[in-house]
Amino acid sequence: MSDASATPLLSVRDLHAHYGKSHILQGVSFEVGGGEVMSLLGRNGSGRSTTIKAIMGLVPPTSGRILLDGQDIAGAPSYAIARAGIAYVPEEREVFGNLSVDENLMMGMQARRGDAPLWTVDQMFDYFPRLKERRNTQAGNLSGGEQQMLTICRSLLGNPKIILIDEPTEGLAPKIVTIVGEAIQDIHRRGVSVVLVEQKLTIALKISTHVCLLGHGRIVFRGAPGELAGNSQLLKDWLAL
Repeated sequence: MSDASATPLLSVRDLHAHYGKSHILQGVSFEVGGGEVMSLLGRNGSGRSTTIKAIMGLVPPTSGRILLDGQDIAGAPSYAIARAGIAYVPEEREVFGNLSVDENLMMGMQARRGDAPLWTVDQMFDYFPRLKERRNTQAGNLSGGEQQMLTICRSLLGNPKIILIDEPTEGLAPKIVTIVGEAIQDIHRRGVSVVLVEQKLTIALKISTHVCLLGHGRIVFRGAPGELAGNSQLLKDWLAL
């Protein structure tokens, strides 16, 4: 994890959010430093996806603060949050089905922000050569795995400081899961911070610099992947089905 004396890139403080009368997030707090990969773990319904949707402005926070480089973005519209340097890869992928792969990638392009890594279409094709082969294909005709690749690439071409990725390996073949996992690791190595929601514990523990475990809308553990892997009681209480 980053030097505690440094200002974290992303700081979530006492975040609360509701769906109707249901109190989903009940005081979630964590920090992500520059170039870190933090996984949000927990059972379905624990608040993982709601957390990153609240950060992205898709679920209005009831209260709490969300600081990006020290600036509070809680409650800002999603387009403003994206322009500030946060990218989002939704579980539903949400490609533009009637546009080609190339056109989808063009839709994601934004100007570089400060010293954030600069990404190119050629780099995207290096990650996922299959997309290059299908660059003129309508995105709606891609497989689920190809759409996941495309959504990650489109998000990166916005040159973000941090990327929020929701269940990137859900429903994918094992070979594609490996490719996506390796790409996320390289994104991190190139200096983009990652907040990852991932159901597959082995992948999350392998690629994360630290993890937060959610239970009933609260953080019940935060620490190194190895600490969580070695705590059988936590795994049983909050992750076992």
